[in-house]
Amino acid sequence: MKKIIVLSAILILTGFKTFSQDKKITKTGTITFEASVPSFEEVKAKNESVTCVLNTKTGEIASLVLMKGFRFKIALMEEHFNENYIESDKYPKATFEGVIQGFNLNIIGTSPKAFKLNGKLVLHGKSKEINTNITIRKINDALEIIANFDVNSDDFNIEIPQILTKKVSKTVNIKTNFLVK
Repeated sequence: MKKIIVLSAILILTGFKTFSQDKKITKTGTITFEASVPSFEEVKAKNESVTCVLNTKTGEIASLVLMKGFRFKIALMEEHFNENYIESDKYPKATFEGVIQGFNLNIIGTSPKAFKLNGKLVLHGKSKEINTNITIRKINDALEIIANFDVNSDDFNIEIPQILTKKVSKTVNIKTNFLVK
Protein backbone atom coordinates (compact mmCIF):
# COMPACT_ATOMS: atom_id res chain seq x y z
CA MET A 1 0.00 0.00 0.00
CA LYS A 2 2.84 2.43 0.90
CA LYS A 3 4.52 1.68 -2.43
CA ILE A 4 1.34 2.58 -4.32
CA ILE A 5 0.98 5.87 -2.43
CA VAL A 6 4.64 6.77 -3.01
CA LEU A 7 4.41 5.81 -6.68
CA SER A 8 1.21 7.88 -7.07
CA ALA A 9 2.86 10.88 -5.40
CA ILE A 10 5.87 10.62 -7.73
CA LEU A 11 3.60 10.43 -10.79
CA ILE A 12 1.57 13.45 -9.63
CA LEU A 13 4.68 15.51 -8.91
CA THR A 14 6.21 14.54 -12.26
CA GLY A 15 2.99 15.62 -13.95
CA PHE A 16 3.09 19.00 -12.16
CA LYS A 17 6.70 19.49 -13.16
CA THR A 18 5.90 18.81 -16.80
CA PHE A 19 2.91 21.14 -16.62
CA SER A 20 4.90 23.88 -14.92
CA GLN A 21 7.58 23.76 -17.63
CA ASP A 22 5.05 25.47 -19.92
CA LYS A 23 4.59 28.36 -17.49
CA LYS A 24 6.97 31.05 -16.37
CA ILE A 25 6.02 33.31 -13.48
CA THR A 26 7.12 36.24 -11.37
CA LYS A 27 5.70 37.82 -8.24
CA THR A 28 8.17 40.70 -8.35
CA GLY A 29 7.24 42.35 -11.63
CA THR A 30 7.16 46.13 -11.89
CA ILE A 31 4.47 48.49 -13.12
CA THR A 32 5.11 52.22 -13.26
CA PHE A 33 2.44 54.69 -14.23
CA GLU A 34 2.67 58.39 -14.88
CA ALA A 35 -0.08 60.97 -15.31
CA SER A 36 2.13 64.05 -15.05
CA VAL A 37 1.50 67.35 -16.76
CA PRO A 38 4.41 69.65 -17.70
CA SER A 39 5.13 72.49 -15.24
CA PHE A 40 3.34 70.73 -12.37
CA GLU A 41 4.30 68.21 -9.71
CA GLU A 42 5.15 64.72 -10.95
CA VAL A 43 2.23 62.29 -10.71
CA LYS A 44 4.06 58.97 -10.86
CA ALA A 45 3.99 55.71 -8.90
CA LYS A 46 5.62 52.29 -8.95
CA ASN A 47 4.54 48.85 -7.78
CA GLU A 48 7.25 46.19 -7.52
CA SER A 49 5.05 43.30 -6.38
CA VAL A 50 3.18 42.47 -9.57
CA THR A 51 2.39 38.88 -10.50
CA CYS A 52 2.74 37.80 -14.12
CA VAL A 53 2.33 34.34 -15.67
CA LEU A 54 3.33 33.43 -19.23
CA ASN A 55 2.33 30.19 -20.92
CA THR A 56 5.32 29.49 -23.18
CA LYS A 57 3.35 27.03 -25.35
CA THR A 58 0.43 29.35 -26.22
CA GLY A 59 1.75 32.89 -25.63
CA GLU A 60 -1.06 33.54 -23.18
CA ILE A 61 -0.11 36.05 -20.51
CA ALA A 62 -1.84 37.26 -17.38
CA SER A 63 -0.90 39.73 -14.67
CA LEU A 64 -2.37 40.96 -11.42
CA VAL A 65 -1.49 44.06 -9.43
CA LEU A 66 -2.79 45.12 -6.03
CA MET A 67 -3.62 48.82 -6.22
CA LYS A 68 -2.46 49.61 -2.68
CA GLY A 69 1.03 48.47 -3.69
CA PHE A 70 1.73 51.61 -5.74
CA ARG A 71 4.25 53.94 -4.08
CA PHE A 72 4.44 57.67 -4.75
CA LYS A 73 7.16 60.15 -3.77
CA ILE A 74 4.54 62.09 -1.82
CA ALA A 75 2.44 60.18 0.73
CA LEU A 76 -0.56 62.47 0.26
CA MET A 77 -0.69 61.58 -3.46
CA GLU A 78 -0.73 57.91 -2.53
CA GLU A 79 -3.61 58.53 -0.13
CA HIS A 80 -5.62 60.45 -2.73
CA PHE A 81 -4.86 57.81 -5.37
CA ASN A 82 -6.20 54.99 -3.16
CA GLU A 83 -9.16 56.81 -1.61
CA ASN A 84 -10.40 59.23 -4.27
CA TYR A 85 -9.33 58.00 -7.70
CA ILE A 86 -8.80 54.24 -7.75
CA GLU A 87 -10.99 53.52 -4.70
CA SER A 88 -8.70 50.66 -3.69
CA ASP A 89 -11.01 49.36 -0.98
CA LYS A 90 -13.77 48.87 -3.56
CA TYR A 91 -11.47 47.89 -6.47
CA PRO A 92 -8.39 46.33 -4.83
CA LYS A 93 -6.73 44.93 -7.95
CA ALA A 94 -6.22 45.36 -11.67
CA THR A 95 -5.80 42.42 -14.02
CA PHE A 96 -4.65 41.86 -17.57
CA GLU A 97 -5.25 38.77 -19.67
CA GLY A 98 -4.02 38.52 -23.21
CA VAL A 99 -2.11 36.73 -25.94
CA ILE A 100 1.28 37.56 -27.41
CA GLN A 101 0.76 37.29 -31.18
CA GLY A 102 3.25 35.00 -32.93
CA PHE A 103 4.93 34.01 -29.68
CA ASN A 104 7.49 31.24 -30.14
CA LEU A 105 10.00 30.52 -27.40
CA ASN A 106 12.49 29.20 -29.97
CA ILE A 107 12.92 32.57 -31.72
CA ILE A 108 13.67 34.54 -28.56
CA GLY A 109 17.32 35.29 -27.86
CA THR A 110 19.29 37.74 -25.76
CA SER A 111 18.40 40.68 -28.02
CA PRO A 112 14.92 42.19 -27.53
CA LYS A 113 12.34 40.83 -29.99
CA ALA A 114 9.16 42.79 -30.72
CA PHE A 115 5.70 41.23 -30.54
CA LYS A 116 2.11 42.45 -30.58
CA LEU A 117 0.10 41.96 -27.41
CA ASN A 118 -3.70 41.88 -27.43
CA GLY A 119 -5.78 41.52 -24.31
CA LYS A 120 -8.15 42.94 -21.76
CA LEU A 121 -7.22 45.26 -18.89
CA VAL A 122 -9.66 45.32 -15.98
CA LEU A 123 -9.27 48.34 -13.72
CA HIS A 124 -11.65 50.20 -11.41
CA GLY A 125 -14.44 47.74 -12.30
CA LYS A 126 -14.22 48.47 -16.05
CA SER A 127 -12.51 46.56 -18.85
CA LYS A 128 -10.77 47.83 -21.96
CA GLU A 129 -9.15 46.05 -24.88
CA ILE A 130 -5.43 46.79 -25.05
CA ASN A 131 -3.39 46.33 -28.22
CA THR A 132 0.26 47.27 -27.86
CA ASN A 133 3.80 46.32 -28.74
CA ILE A 134 6.04 44.49 -26.29
CA THR A 135 9.62 43.28 -26.31
CA ILE A 136 10.85 39.98 -24.97
CA ARG A 137 14.40 38.72 -24.49
CA LYS A 138 16.17 35.93 -22.64
CA ILE A 139 18.16 36.74 -19.54
CA ASN A 140 19.82 33.56 -18.28
CA ASP A 141 16.95 31.12 -17.57
CA ALA A 142 14.28 33.84 -17.51
CA LEU A 143 12.35 35.95 -20.02
CA GLU A 144 12.18 39.73 -19.69
CA ILE A 145 8.86 41.14 -20.94
CA ILE A 146 8.59 44.91 -21.37
CA ALA A 147 5.51 46.92 -22.40
CA ASN A 148 4.80 50.62 -22.62
CA PHE A 149 1.31 51.89 -23.45
CA ASP A 150 -1.21 54.62 -22.64
CA VAL A 151 -4.73 54.41 -21.24
CA ASN A 152 -7.32 57.10 -20.68
CA SER A 153 -8.73 57.51 -17.17
CA ASP A 154 -12.21 58.15 -18.66
CA ASP A 155 -12.25 54.59 -20.08
CA PHE A 156 -12.20 53.28 -16.52
CA ASN A 157 -14.57 55.85 -14.97
CA ILE A 158 -11.75 57.36 -12.93
CA GLU A 159 -12.80 60.90 -12.21
CA ILE A 160 -10.28 63.70 -11.94
CA PRO A 161 -11.79 66.68 -10.09
CA GLN A 162 -12.16 69.78 -12.27
CA ILE A 163 -9.77 71.72 -10.03
CA LEU A 164 -6.99 69.20 -10.81
CA THR A 165 -7.53 68.68 -14.54
CA LYS A 166 -4.60 70.98 -15.38
CA LYS A 167 -2.31 69.14 -12.94
CA VAL A 168 -3.18 65.50 -13.66
CA SER A 169 -3.32 64.07 -17.18
CA LYS A 170 -6.25 61.92 -18.27
CA THR A 171 -3.75 60.05 -20.46
CA VAL A 172 -1.82 57.70 -18.20
CA ASN A 173 1.40 56.08 -19.40
CA ILE A 174 1.91 52.55 -18.12
CA LYS A 175 5.25 50.75 -18.23
CA THR A 176 5.61 47.11 -17.25
CA ASN A 177 8.72 45.05 -16.68
CA PHE A 178 8.43 41.35 -15.87
CA LEU A 179 11.23 38.83 -15.47
CA VAL A 180 9.40 35.50 -15.59
CA LYS A 181 11.19 32.27 -14.63
